[in-house]
Amino acid sequence: MNFSKYLQYAVVGAFALASCKHGPPTATKPGKYSSTTGMEYNTEEGMKVADYKGIPEGPGLVFIEGGRTVLGSSEEDVAMTHDNIERTVTIASFYMDEAEVANIHWLEYLHFVRKDSSEEFYQSALPDTTVWARELSFNDPYVDYYLRYPGFRYFPVVGVSWLQANDYCTWRTSKVNETLAGNADESGSSSGGGLFKKKKKGGDAGGEAAEGTDDSGKPKISIENGNTLPNYRLPTEAEWEYAAQALIGTQETGNENQENKRIYPWDGRQVRNPYGAKMGQFLANFKRGRGDYAGIAGSLNDGAMITEYIYNYPPNDYGLYNMAGNVNEWVQDIYRPLSFEDVEDLNPFRRNGFLDPAEKYDKKGYQSLIDDHVRVYKGGSWRDVAYWLSPGTRRFMAEDSATATIGFRCAMINAGSNK
Repeated sequence: MNFSKYLQYAVVGAFALASCKHGPPTATKPGKYSSTTGMEYNTEEGMKVADYKGIPEGPGLVFIEGGRTVLGSSEEDVAMTHDNIERTVTIASFYMDEAEVANIHWLEYLHFVRKDSSEEFYQSALPDTTVWARELSFNDPYVDYYLRYPGFRYFPVVGVSWLQANDYCTWRTSKVNETLAGNADESGSSSGGGLFKKKKKGGDAGGEAAEGTDDSGKPKISIENGNTLPNYRLPTEAEWEYAAQALIGTQETGNENQENKRIYPWDGRQVRNPYGAKMGQFLANFKRGRGDYAGIAGSLNDGAMITEYIYNYPPNDYGLYNMAGNVNEWVQDIYRPLSFEDVEDLNPFRRNGFLDPAEKYDKKGYQSLIDDHVRVYKGGSWRDVAYWLSPGTRRFMAEDSATATIGFRCAMINAGSNK
């Protein structure tokens, strides 16, 4: 070996040792030099490696530690659907909103949409307040007041379709990342324009902006910088069910066996609090029986004729509020009755009709309601009986439909870590 080559290898080796003298490199401490080439980072010739201290804290989110669980209905199948048979799966750790998206959050969304986007899109983003209207019930005040009256600010937004909820997630991602990346001015308006602008000749600006590019197609926010969050999105059905189970609260340290299972997002087989000063109080907002939404005057037990304050009931062991009752919640998955046996056992998710095509279901002949545009919703609502409070129950509705009993919350991957 000639001297120059020896010197070259020696220098590379020295760089590698220098980068590892405080232990092996990590995402937050990659070192000054590459551990495979010895090249120096952040020089004119070297690769740019941004400072990274871990995923930024996302507003409203709580961490959900993943793991193995048994998904599926643990109660008798009173609807006789047999569409969520028990099976063992593993769910990766993720983040989820601690509470349902509320009216004030949707009004904030409408505020920025009206500023930044087309009038056409603004109109499409308005919730359907007529979901409260009933021919044989005097719910007229909710049609006018529920969304905008200040007293209802922190009640869950309803009347939003699955499609509208997805648009909200896209907007929220952009707005949060503008703030984190320092791209918002003092007024909070977007420097890059709205996400949902009118189509221009040659392309759709809205679609590009949602992917982190400006109108010219240049990168707007760099993922490599690590100073922005992954996309807010609807949780998958498996993530939602896993988070609602909250079995972390039943687990003993060091015990690999899952020895307990819950019918509801809390311990026990009852829907009332069995302990302390609040003994006997309901643990969720649901319909107790025919015509009984709240109890009698002077002792209003669950206290809610309709929806209720999003923080009103005790959180589960992950710190999530109202994973049972108040409103049902949209999840990402399209509905199929056999998803439990079709999807993977790691992060299960059904995004389309793969293995179970819509053509198998006679929707045109009115023999089925199933196609590729019906989505799952979970959790039970103020209008549902206790059976639907169990995390394993599931129902579906068209993705462009809305009711007074369905809202949503957002989720996010835990990027760069398994814990």
